[in-house]
Amino acid sequence: MRTSSERRRRFRARAMAVAVLAGAGVAFAHTATGPATAGPGPVLAAGPGGHSLPDPAAPAGTATNPATNPAENPTENPAKNTAPNPILPFNAKLVSDDIPVPGGGVRSGACSGSLIAPRWVITAGHCFHDVNEVRVGGRPQYTMTVTVGKLKDSDPGGHTAEVVDVRQSPVNDLALAELSTPVEDVVPVRLPGTRPTVGEQLQFAGWGSHSATVLGPSDHLKRGRFRVSAVDATTLEALPVGTRTVENGPCPEDSGGPFFVSDDDHTGTLVAIVNTGPPCPGPGAETIARVDVVAGWIREQIG
Repeated sequence: MRTSSERRRRFRARAMAVAVLAGAGVAFAHTATGPATAGPGPVLAAGPGGHSLPDPAAPAGTATNPATNPAENPTENPAKNTAPNPILPFNAKLVSDDIPVPGGGVRSGACSGSLIAPRWVITAGHCFHDVNEVRVGGRPQYTMTVTVGKLKDSDPGGHTAEVVDVRQSPVNDLALAELSTPVEDVVPVRLPGTRPTVGEQLQFAGWGSHSATVLGPSDHLKRGRFRVSAVDATTLEALPVGTRTVENGPCPEDSGGPFFVSDDDHTGTLVAIVNTGPPCPGPGAETIARVDVVAGWIREQIG
């Protein structure tokens, strides 16, 4: 990994130490935590859209049209208020308040993701780990609540479920999380059918923090644009298009957030997910886990 990743891991270790001493919760860092091992489940292997984006400096959803966003106009059709927001409804926010820490006690944490099938969300592998921060599969060792189909915490509608099983990717920092109840009225993000290419334009979405040091998930979906700058065996590197800010690029707790292409801002094809990168909002490339290299494995797990 890049030197920036090492700095991110050192920051996360210091942040956790502070949390243990002060009793405060530390969120999931926007970084990988090493190879996966066996969890409560089976043994694991180590492991160009044309739609314009809203202003990345404004909270997502603030500029949506009430005619296409029932949550912004509850008097127009009250029956639709329970439906997911139609803008990127496959996006997912993952939060936990009872992650065990060494020496006893618990902390909070958060990640981002996307719906890949009615009962499955795809996210970063390191969002599920043991007390020593080693990635694990099976039933999570802490409660992880997933919300799908919102642009803001305050939005009505959407779906909330708990993670009941985790499948860790055998080749990169990626995991599938099974939901306690299926999400039937959202079109899942599609799996890619081709290898990504340098120069390809991607959208990013995530619920991470707005700081590299003050942790806590966002109350709204963050969005931005990136360009693939390098393609490696199981990962990509991606650089922001334009000036990077905490609103349009990954920060801690954006781990697992989708990098995707979409022509309609409603459906999409998933290309990669957030793993690690420079401290936000600093310059530098994001290292993101390729989805195409595990597309067959994903179909086996959710099939």
